[in-house]
Amino acid sequence: MSLISDWLRERRITEVECVTPDFTGIARGKIVPKEKFSEDEGMRLPITVLVQTVTGEYAEQITPVTDPDMILIPDPSTIRIVPWAKDPVAQVIHDCFYFDGTPVELSPRYVLRRVLKLYEDRGWKPVVAPEMEFYLVDINRDPDLPLQPPLGRTGRPETGRKAYSIDAVNEYDDLFEDVYDYCDAQGLQIDTLIHEIGACQMEINFLHGDALELADQVFLFKRTVREAAIRHNMYATFMAKPMENEPGSAMHIHMSVVDTISGQNVFSNVDGTPSEVFYQSVAGMQKYFPQVIALFAPFVNSYRRLTRYYAAPINVQWGFDNRTCGIRVPHSDPIARRIENRLPGVDCNPYLALAATLACAYLGIEEQLTPTDPLTGDAYTLPFAFPRGLDAATQILSDCKPIAKVLGERFIKAYCAVKEAEYVEYARVISPWERKHLLLHV
Repeated sequence: MSLISDWLRERRITEVECVTPDFTGIARGKIVPKEKFSEDEGMRLPITVLVQTVTGEYAEQITPVTDPDMILIPDPSTIRIVPWAKDPVAQVIHDCFYFDGTPVELSPRYVLRRVLKLYEDRGWKPVVAPEMEFYLVDINRDPDLPLQPPLGRTGRPETGRKAYSIDAVNEYDDLFEDVYDYCDAQGLQIDTLIHEIGACQMEINFLHGDALELADQVFLFKRTVREAAIRHNMYATFMAKPMENEPGSAMHIHMSVVDTISGQNVFSNVDGTPSEVFYQSVAGMQKYFPQVIALFAPFVNSYRRLTRYYAAPINVQWGFDNRTCGIRVPHSDPIARRIENRLPGVDCNPYLALAATLACAYLGIEEQLTPTDPLTGDAYTLPFAFPRGLDAATQILSDCKPIAKVLGERFIKAYCAVKEAEYVEYARVISPWERKHLLLHV
């Protein structure tokens, strides 16, 4: 009897949600009766499942015309209960393989595994800690209408700035009790909960740990919060910039690297000073973050967040405890020295954002790069360093050969094709701004 089968039997599971993340981070897969679930044989899905646009369309010429299947094999370490299901239901994340047993290069989980192997070959292990910002909003059935904060327990919507307010969080106590209960049932290692700057904008931080495991947890966390919010008659949105006059939402990524034999943080020397590897990692991020911005800002809406003076970075300056920089080094003891990547929007695919962050640091180490001097002033007063939209960002990513070598050439080609298709579809839409200002004035 397999470990998963024992787990299912002990908990009297009736159904299993067999899922894998696509490029967007949506859970794709099948729901199967427990009796039909097979840990050894897995299940089959078309490869094209991974490469749908956010609207469910397909980019041309990125998969064979025959639309072949792939084999999905469950990862036993990811099996969890579905805590909001009426009956005992399990969920398990699957890895994707061709019929010859080789991994599917388009799978976001594999892309992250590929980068982690580079660190493993050096005898290292990355340690990460994501921070997730998101908004609670009122039910919105008409996409043409702006989003509004939901009603709290006082019966009133939130107004004004409530950054770090305990009472503002307590307005939604019932919701967050469910979120914590759901996360606890799934083994999601969430830490602090705070109110961010925006109206009903929240942040939940994760405990630091293994990069793949944390990507899995973020993947499941988004689904968990959305589900909990719906049950309280509101939405949770992970859009990067859901409201015009409110700050955007980020997924900040803290990363360090430990030696797997000694357990020492390779970002610190024995005397506690920053190591050469630390500086090289910063330099790699400075050089390559503009090349991979399409992975940190994956949708047309993402670039509305990257705005000067709106609590989001606009360049690759770095500094010690400087939140105006895209690359921040928090104050810490040498054993906990880490780099914070403040670029990704919370709309990113966590597997791909982590893979890109680690890839840029790795390339800095490989190329023995040197960073600029740390910035002590305001990075918002310095020039913008990123493309202003998805189309330009996609082209830059497509042209970056070192990133393609690390993340996989076939993956980069397919990802850029999907993003190009999304941009073309978006460009057809006539916005309210155009009707408002151009209809009778030009």
